[in-house]
Amino acid sequence: MSASVLYDAPGPRGKALNLVYSAVALAALAWVAWIVYSKFDSTGQWEADKWTPFLESQTWENFLIPGLIGTLSAFAVGAVLAVAFGFVFAVGRLSQSRFISVPSAVVVEFFRAIPMLLLMMFIYFMQQPLGLDTSVFWAVVLGLMLYNGSVLAEVIRAGVNALPKGQSEAGVAIGLSPGQVMRTILLPQAVRAMLPAIIAQLVVLLKDTALGYILAYSELLNQINKLDGNFDNLIPAALVVALIYIALNTILGLVANFVEARTRRVGHTAGPVGHAEDPNVQTATAAGMPGGNA
Repeated sequence: MSASVLYDAPGPRGKALNLVYSAVALAALAWVAWIVYSKFDSTGQWEADKWTPFLESQTWENFLIPGLIGTLSAFAVGAVLAVAFGFVFAVGRLSQSRFISVPSAVVVEFFRAIPMLLLMMFIYFMQQPLGLDTSVFWAVVLGLMLYNGSVLAEVIRAGVNALPKGQSEAGVAIGLSPGQVMRTILLPQAVRAMLPAIIAQLVVLLKDTALGYILAYSELLNQINKLDGNFDNLIPAALVVALIYIALNTILGLVANFVEARTRRVGHTAGPVGHAEDPNVQTATAAGMPGGNA
């Protein structure tokens, strides 16, 4: 009988077939990589003059670093607003009052259904008729907030609904209000459980900053055309920008793993509700011990 509870461990023939399948897959990937490399080589994409600009400081100072700052600025502000939006409307959808839950549900479903690029364009072109200064930055940030915040609201709501009903019933039984139950019992557990999904959505938000390219927002993707126009190296510029995105997402993933591990450790080491230093607990303990004061 196999020690695995999920699947039967492969026998000698199965292991041999797995090795064959792995070898075929690696060979196919190597073949595709060679085709891409040879095509780039035939068009001169690996020539040194196309890659030399990325070894010069002015390329980074004038193009890549400003684009990176634009991307990180939109991500930072958009992520904070999206998380706040998600918490507010998740709690609103979970409210026992239909006057709060129904409008919250309408807002979440509305902005979740509209493509984010359309949201950015609508916000951008509506600023002038509303008498506001036209800002590409806020059009991008608010579009990120509305769409990703709506998705986060559903993620948080799903996390709360996944908790056992006894959690909220116990909170009400000890005299907590519904708001206190949500704030002190349900939300902390839901966020801890749904943290991987929340971080995954923030990674999506980071990549969605590239949609600001359509509005000529100065972010990494927009810098590719500027680099191509100055150095005639579209493919190398795209590869360098892709590597920057991969590095940013890797860093965000490492931060997410650290936060998740820390929250789990805090949750596992949290003490009981009553501590030994509590006088009431000490009195109750003493009363139950032999020789204690009754």
